[in-house]
Amino acid sequence: MGRKRVERFENELEVIDINAKGMGVAKTEEGAVCFIKKVVPGDVVDVRIYKKRRGYFEAEPTRWVQKSKQRTEPVCEHFGVCGGCKWQHLSYEGQLAFKEKGVLHNLKHIGKVETKEVLPILGVTNPYYYRNKMEFSFSNNRWLTEEEIQTEGAIERNGLGFHKPGMWDKVVDVNHCHLQAEPSNAIRNAIRSYALENELEFFDPRQKSGFLRTLMIRNTLGGEVMVLLQFFKEDKKNREALLDFLVSKFLEITSLLYCINPKANDSLYDQEVHCYHGQDFITESLKDLQFKITAKSFFQTNPQQAKALYKIAKDFAALQAEEVVYDLYTGTGTIALSLAGSCSKIIGVESVPEAIEAARENALLNQIDNAHFEVGDMKTIFNDAFVARHGKADLVITDPPRDGMHADVVHQLIKLATKRIVYISCNSATQARDLNLMKSKYEVLKSQAVDMFPQTHHVENVVLLQLRATNE
Repeated sequence: MGRKRVERFENELEVIDINAKGMGVAKTEEGAVCFIKKVVPGDVVDVRIYKKRRGYFEAEPTRWVQKSKQRTEPVCEHFGVCGGCKWQHLSYEGQLAFKEKGVLHNLKHIGKVETKEVLPILGVTNPYYYRNKMEFSFSNNRWLTEEEIQTEGAIERNGLGFHKPGMWDKVVDVNHCHLQAEPSNAIRNAIRSYALENELEFFDPRQKSGFLRTLMIRNTLGGEVMVLLQFFKEDKKNREALLDFLVSKFLEITSLLYCINPKANDSLYDQEVHCYHGQDFITESLKDLQFKITAKSFFQTNPQQAKALYKIAKDFAALQAEEVVYDLYTGTGTIALSLAGSCSKIIGVESVPEAIEAARENALLNQIDNAHFEVGDMKTIFNDAFVARHGKADLVITDPPRDGMHADVVHQLIKLATKRIVYISCNSATQARDLNLMKSKYEVLKSQAVDMFPQTHHVENVVLLQLRATNE
């Protein structure tokens, strides 16, 4: 994308929207679009434009002429730096309103579909401490504030936190994160303090060297805690000393794991994970179901709101006991297992073998025998042979990744002509695109957005499609 350094000033711009990066959106008198830092819809500001990009300018406020009623004071000391919670300066009511507005805009302008009933967006009771999984990185080259740069004398350069946006080799040293409940902050801060006191090597992302690499913390609504440390190289003495420190200090750790990862990247899925203390999994409860979560498990990161999402999906599905259901992009089978008691048979499909293995294991754990799971690339496995194997579905649940469904999957759904489809999406733009492809065959009966990730622009949307009478 083209970019050019400029400097010009505009006065009394009214902020009318907010984008995914948390920047306010305004237009000059000439109609030029400006993305403005640190503002929210409803603010009126004088700005300095400092960069021209293709189709818009970037700017920062120089004076607030009027402050929005939707503005709120960010609770996090790292807001605007770590890049995680980009909407913290917008009231939670404002966040919900703009998320819902974005979903409806996409359905109308991208999907070009008419929705018979739009239910209000479902928010959360507490927009903080909702995540059950956080990943932090060690770095010997942490990001420094302007004040630190100007400080004379030695500055501690080791840090443990999040990668600074746009700076792959810099980590923002995090003191308190408001996304995961305790003891998450206590564990991370204790590990950093121990590492500094004992002069352990933090990872050097440029040289690909060091000892401490990443930290993952997972927890459950019931209070179980998993801690996984990735080490770049083996150092048995220091590794065991650090792990023993954690065992003695945090009795609530249910599962303490580690791996040695000397690869160029820190992805975990091809690594051997070792259990140092406790068990190698934690267990989450959703309604009456139990889910075993390992270090590599795919699982909803907001389990409390996942219960609400699955209830909406179940209500939209309105299943009958004799019906057959397909669950496309089933992941670890959480939706399939939650619906299994309401239908005759449900078949989940997913491309990730580890996820399907977990789904089968969780079916056994919950003594569910009418849920079946297959591994395969959706665009090739979901075909006529699949339908012949399992029988035609009365309902299809689909919950694809952000890219939406492959065109071949959409084509097969149209060909299948099942009576009802419940489409769950984490990206309403690609959902709307898919709905547009299906609108000649299906009508949209209901739509409801669900806020799974407060303080961010991300939002889930659930849509109920019904086969048009002329296609039955």
